[in-house]
Amino acid sequence: MSDRDEDDINRRANEKARKRKAARDRILATKTIEKGLLIVHTGKGKGKSTAAFGLVLRALGNGLRVGVVQFVKGKWQTGERAILERFPDQVDMRVSGEGFTWDTQDRARDIRAAEAGWAAACEMIEAAREKPPRYDLIVLDELNIVLRYDYLPLDEVVATLRARPPDLHVVVTGRNAKPALIEAADLVTEMTEIKHPFRTGVKAQKGIEF
Repeated sequence: MSDRDEDDINRRANEKARKRKAARDRILATKTIEKGLLIVHTGKGKGKSTAAFGLVLRALGNGLRVGVVQFVKGKWQTGERAILERFPDQVDMRVSGEGFTWDTQDRARDIRAAEAGWAAACEMIEAAREKPPRYDLIVLDELNIVLRYDYLPLDEVVATLRARPPDLHVVVTGRNAKPALIEAADLVTEMTEIKHPFRTGVKAQKGIEF
């Protein structure tokens, strides 16, 4: 290819990029609303909690205050808990539950743990109404799991999340998000599994799954 041909390709590519940027700038100019978002990460694929805690790190980097309630994973020694405990001035992390139902084999105890976790979540949501707010972002990790098993009243949970302070961001994770929660959410992402190492005999590994 000659230098002239290369220059022509670059000129046309640059012109297309200029037009794309102009079009995007026009679109961005119409987006003027700032509000707290209700975000739901669901689906059968891996990465729901991972994405939520990635958002926590982004929030911390921007000086935001974060509350986390981990449903189900209470007895697990997770890497995210270990690292976030190093930021006591910015992160309040509560744990609830003792594993999945097949671990505890005690439905009544699971319900009590879910109720305790939800009480902590409600406390955080109310604290976000303070001036200044005690929390800017709240993560309710695996809340979808306890809602799936009807351990908490769905209508109450959705109503509380809808009535959250206007600037508060809330992230809910877990498989099988209820339709009412999806309807209430501003952003919903469904993780889709294409391949998973567990199916070929690879166990959950420290630093990757927990």
